[in-house]
Amino acid sequence: MMSSRSHSLFFIHLLMVVCATLVSTSFIVGAAITDELDPAVLTLVRFVIASFFFAPWIRYKYGATFSLTLFLRCGVISGSLVIFFWSMFLSLRYTTALNTSVIFTLIPPISWVYAFFLVGERLKRWQLIALVCGMIGAMWVIFRGDFSAFLAMKWNKGDLIFLAGGFVLGLYTPLVKLLHRDEPMAVMTFWVLVTGSCWLLFFSGYKLLDVEWSYIPVNVWAGICYLAIFTTVITFFLTQYATLFLGPTRVMAYSYLYPGLVLLIELALGHGLPSFSVLPGVAIVLTSMFIIQHFEK
Repeated sequence: MMSSRSHSLFFIHLLMVVCATLVSTSFIVGAAITDELDPAVLTLVRFVIASFFFAPWIRYKYGATFSLTLFLRCGVISGSLVIFFWSMFLSLRYTTALNTSVIFTLIPPISWVYAFFLVGERLKRWQLIALVCGMIGAMWVIFRGDFSAFLAMKWNKGDLIFLAGGFVLGLYTPLVKLLHRDEPMAVMTFWVLVTGSCWLLFFSGYKLLDVEWSYIPVNVWAGICYLAIFTTVITFFLTQYATLFLGPTRVMAYSYLYPGLVLLIELALGHGLPSFSVLPGVAIVLTSMFIIQHFEK
């Protein structure tokens, strides 16, 4: 019979699987609507809608939550997200989505390095090995098992820009662990959204004047609302909440599931079965995830 603690940890891991699934849907939804709206404006609108959606609940549940220290702490956390999004949009002017997908697999190890120094997170040797193996497995899935495609990749300045953004994103979960001060995680999530909106308004607010809002299709607004609620409010909350229990690196390692989950979602949408060549990569990712999450620090 499981103890209450093991049961609660099982529930936290289950929440992270849900979170990873929601994030994976964002790639498909985002790809469907991104041609209709500038990516930077799309992200800004997404954050603003998420903030307004979450505000009544926070007000009802927790009352007035503002404090300058909370605002500044959440501003630092959201800054890492906004810088990453900005670098992603800039990098895609010079590189491909495939290249950025590969570089993204480096973020969990980068996050571990930050967590080691900022919050003293320690992983066992097998967990560190599994972290690297998970990166390899994720890349296997991305390239559909075609190693020649990896060797044929051409690297450019866009990749360096995205890599720099990845180094900043790696700070996200360690900063949550470092800067959380016992306030309800929903409150921190809300102010991360608000301060993120402020950052985005500062960087890309001028683009709002160039958008012909009346010509945006209904399906695009539906996609934006989905991204705002399910892949922003909910995933931010789940990620930040789980970080307090699992630690920054183990939470960030769930991003290794994204390529495989995207394949499953596309299968559910009737886009066909993936090649059998990706199955070894999926097996490596699942085995690595079990090792990373199973052995406690």
